[in-house]
Amino acid sequence: MDVRFIVAWNIRRIRVLRGIAQDDLALSAGVERAYVGHLERGSKNPTIETLQKIAGALDCKIAELFQEPPENAEKLKVLKSGRKKSHR
Repeated sequence: MDVRFIVAWNIRRIRVLRGIAQDDLALSAGVERAYVGHLERGSKNPTIETLQKIAGALDCKIAELFQEPPENAEKLKVLKSGRKKSHR
């Protein structure tokens, strides 16, 4: 499985499960909101430093971003409802 997909899926999964808006994650990690969107779509290759910042903002270990998703990961509804109003 493509590592970018794995990281993308886990960033979005953890963010949604924690109830964090993309804007809030971006602010906490020190990156642009659009970049978070790119990461969640798997269209960018983040550096290890960026992954460390994202993991810190998500309050998880960087290793959690590399956990293999289940076989039906692309179809999980929790990932489709990942948008939420920011708490700024």
